[in-house]
Amino acid sequence: MPLALGLNSGSSFDGIDVVLVELTPGPDGHPARPKFLTGNSYDWPKPVAEIVLRAFENQISLFEFTRLNYLAGAVYAECARNLMRDANLKPGDLEVIGYDGQTLYQEPPIHSRLKNFDYDADIVARWLDGPFPCGLQIGEPSIVAEVCQTPTVTHFRPMDHTLGGTGAPLMQYLDFVAFRDIGPILTLNIGGIANCQLAHADRSKMMAFDTGPGNVMLDHVMRKRQDKPYDKEGALARTGKVDAKLMVRLKDHDFFKRPVPRSAWRLDFGSSYADAFMADYAHLSDADLMATVTEFAAYAITRSITDNVGTLAEIKTIMASGGGTRNGFLMERLAAHMPKGLRLTMSDEFGVPAAFKEAIKFATLAHATVNLLANNIPAASGAKGFGILGKLVQPPRLARGVS
Repeated sequence: MPLALGLNSGSSFDGIDVVLVELTPGPDGHPARPKFLTGNSYDWPKPVAEIVLRAFENQISLFEFTRLNYLAGAVYAECARNLMRDANLKPGDLEVIGYDGQTLYQEPPIHSRLKNFDYDADIVARWLDGPFPCGLQIGEPSIVAEVCQTPTVTHFRPMDHTLGGTGAPLMQYLDFVAFRDIGPILTLNIGGIANCQLAHADRSKMMAFDTGPGNVMLDHVMRKRQDKPYDKEGALARTGKVDAKLMVRLKDHDFFKRPVPRSAWRLDFGSSYADAFMADYAHLSDADLMATVTEFAAYAITRSITDNVGTLAEIKTIMASGGGTRNGFLMERLAAHMPKGLRLTMSDEFGVPAAFKEAIKFATLAHATVNLLANNIPAASGAKGFGILGKLVQPPRLARGVS
């Protein structure tokens, strides 16, 4: 059966997860639930991470960005090669490597303008003035293909963008292939930004949308106030008290006024937004500030689900994954906010390790790409139709006509 390797570095930017999965075909031609074989997590090299963090704030030049794209590709290549060596894999053992690259920026579509947009009238106008989405991911795939001598697929979002879709979140294809036999079921991924998917055997009934902040503000506050990368297990937040006035301010964010499908990025809940309210509430203790932003993350997830999933009464389970599931206090607050009758569990219960689900997603998407399978979900992203997401780079060892 085909083996695929997937990598992920998400909006929380807390490292690179790498997985090896086995894929078997399902009766409809799409793969069955991927079988997780092994995985590992690697830190970004500090000198590279410092440049990426500046890039998030639009603080690097075009020339620096160009080199950073290759640097990030080299980091992905090294992580992939490390896992291949650990698993005793050689070139030819893998069908494909898949990763999206590190997102630096994304703009959602303006759905109200897309409704009556003439796709054929003026192609340039799609982006010159407008309503079409765009995004930027770094990590040159040619480096991965060369170092690992394996077909490599990356940049999964642009085709969905071209079809008018959000391109984010991207979890819905994995949720379709992994859980179409047990749906409808809600899945929740808590990364820097959290997102929710309604998985269903009928793709026309699926939906997906970002719910708001996951770890992004929690980690930012910890870096600024405690000089630590994150609040381990939510230990600091657990000792604090939620500030009611700050919660009112956070709940009034314009993000909640956007219709789904919707996507969020650091411009919504990133450093500039967090720095502004941190300055206004500088009198709060570190613990109270962390308690408040943790409570808000749990509130935002629950509000987004209850506001937008019209069939919630028919669903019994919400399955969580992502780095945020390691924050025990956040998970407790999330469970406290969840509607009655909706059981919160981890994706591990269904054979998909919560810590590695996003990397499994990219391995699965890449497998679909090289097999020409439609791997977007138009009903979930708002795209006008199905497409094949991802750009394929072939390794040098497959080059013909060299003798």
